[in-house]
Amino acid sequence: MELRQIHYFIEVAKREHFTEASHHLHVAQSALSRQIANLEEELGVSLFLREGRNIKLTAVGKIFLQHVEMAMNEIEKAKEKIEEFLDPSRGTIRVGFTSSLAANPLPTVISGFRSRYPDIGFQLKQGSYQGLIDSVINGEIDLAFLGPVPTHEKNVRSHIFFAENIVALLPAKHPLSKQPSLRLSQLQEDTFVLFPPGFILRNIAVNACSQMGFSPQVAFEGEDIDAIKGLVAAGLGVTLLPELTLTDNVPRETVKIPISEPLVTRTVGIIIPNNRELPPSEKLFYHFLKEFFDVLSKYS
Repeated sequence: MELRQIHYFIEVAKREHFTEASHHLHVAQSALSRQIANLEEELGVSLFLREGRNIKLTAVGKIFLQHVEMAMNEIEKAKEKIEEFLDPSRGTIRVGFTSSLAANPLPTVISGFRSRYPDIGFQLKQGSYQGLIDSVINGEIDLAFLGPVPTHEKNVRSHIFFAENIVALLPAKHPLSKQPSLRLSQLQEDTFVLFPPGFILRNIAVNACSQMGFSPQVAFEGEDIDAIKGLVAAGLGVTLLPELTLTDNVPRETVKIPISEPLVTRTVGIIIPNNRELPPSEKLFYHFLKEFFDVLSKYS
């Protein structure tokens, strides 16, 4: 079985037409048909049903297509990684991030990195906190921005860039909206807008309220930060959010207020796998990140 045969098979399977496939592949139709016939003979099965000029995949042909497409994707990834080892400045970096870090700092650091390495591409994956940890461990991505940074995951290595405060976001007409700061216990009679159970920002908010001796009354739940902000702006509740999510985007009809008690913070940083070495392009990005935030900390 040759890679050329598999490539020909995939093209014919997608187009369901030998003539169209041969034109796209720039090979004679007779040569294409012969290669498919050789493949079927080697496998001992018919991959296509011939219906005049049109063809359809057989049941076993559909199974074969599913697996060879995955195999070809892996081969392409392998070729990309080899090219990356030969020239790290032209690789592709797979990086994950949570929604709370999508607007800040991710775009800033990627922009800074691309100004130094303009030919390196990015594949970005937004996901849940635990989902991104699992993706780094199983090799779907190579790095992930997280907050807070996990410190007890044995299969990943963590690097903390900075810590930030968790602040309260209140409707502008809230009785406490003019306060310079507030104790979290002052919100115990309010309804809250939070992420659903299982989300790390939900855990942070609930734990902070627990420190003050109450459980938040959750009236609305949302998986999107902008949606949560919108519900607060509509006067439907209060919330607790990382300060970064409000740096450039405090919605109209809301106010952000520091929390004086308890002091609620989260770390922000990146994780990489502990069981394998980073590819060259990812190494460049990882070292750039540490340099970027080291410089930033000196001026903050």
